[in-house]
Amino acid sequence: MRGVRGAGFAALTASVLALGACSSTSDDDFATNDTPPEVLYNEGLALRNEGRLADARVKFEEVDKLHPYSEYSRKSLINLAYLNYSTGKFTEAISAAKRFATLYPGDEDTAYALYIIGQSYHKQIPDVTRDQEMTKRALAAFGDLVQRYPDSEYAEDARTKIRIAQDQLAGKEMEVGRYYLKRNHQIAAINRFKAVVLEYQTTRHVEEALFRLTESYYQLGVINEAQTAAAVLGHNFPDSDWYKNAFSLLKTGGYSPDEDQGSWISRAFDGISL
Repeated sequence: MRGVRGAGFAALTASVLALGACSSTSDDDFATNDTPPEVLYNEGLALRNEGRLADARVKFEEVDKLHPYSEYSRKSLINLAYLNYSTGKFTEAISAAKRFATLYPGDEDTAYALYIIGQSYHKQIPDVTRDQEMTKRALAAFGDLVQRYPDSEYAEDARTKIRIAQDQLAGKEMEVGRYYLKRNHQIAAINRFKAVVLEYQTTRHVEEALFRLTESYYQLGVINEAQTAAAVLGHNFPDSDWYKNAFSLLKTGGYSPDEDQGSWISRAFDGISL
C-alpha cells in the first residue's frame, strides 16, 4: 500500500509503545464536521507519520464515516486496517481489512488487506496446548491470499506462515493423540495420528506420527498396519530415530517392517517423496 508498506511499517509498529490513551470522537462530532475528505485524509497521514497513531485513526474514521463512497474513504479504510494491526487491535484490523477486501476486490491494495487479516490471526496463535481456532483462521486467510494473489509481494511470507500454521495444527493433533495413547485409547489415538499423516504430511511431526501408528496398531494386535506404518517410515526417513524405535518395537514380537500396498498408510504416500 502506498505510504504504508516497507520501512514505515516497522517504524510505525515500534512507535506504538510510546502511545498513550486513544483519542475518541463521537458520531455527533463527525456529523458536524464539513472538512473536505482530502483535508481530513492528509491530516491523518501527517499524524500517522508523526507517530500519533491514535489521532490518525480518528481522522481516517471521520473520512470513512462522512465520505463513505469517496476515493479518500478507500484510502482511509486500508490505513485503518494497518493502524489497528500496528496497535494490537487485531479484531478491528480484521474487520477493516475484510471490509476493504469486500468493497474493493480488484484494488491493488486488496492483497495487502488479506495479508493484514492473516497476520492479525497469526499474532493470536496460542500455545499448542490450547484451542487452535486462531491457527485455523490464519491458515485459511493466508491460503486465500496465496490463491488469489500468488505473485504478490506478500505471497512468499504467507506461504511461510501457512507452513507454520500447519505445523502448529499437526502438533496439536500429536499432543491429543499421545494423550489418548497413554490412556490405552488406541482407536482415538490412531484417528489423531492419521490426521497428521493425511492432512499435515509435510510437517516435522509426520515421522513421529508414523511411529505412533506403529505403536498403536501393534498394541491393538493389527500387525499388518503396524508393519506398514513402520515400513513407510523407514522408506521416507531411513535414518530417523523414530524408525529405529518402530523397528525395535516390531522385533520384540518377531515381526519386521513390511508394507501392505492396500493399506491407507501406503496409499497416503503414493507418489510422494518427503
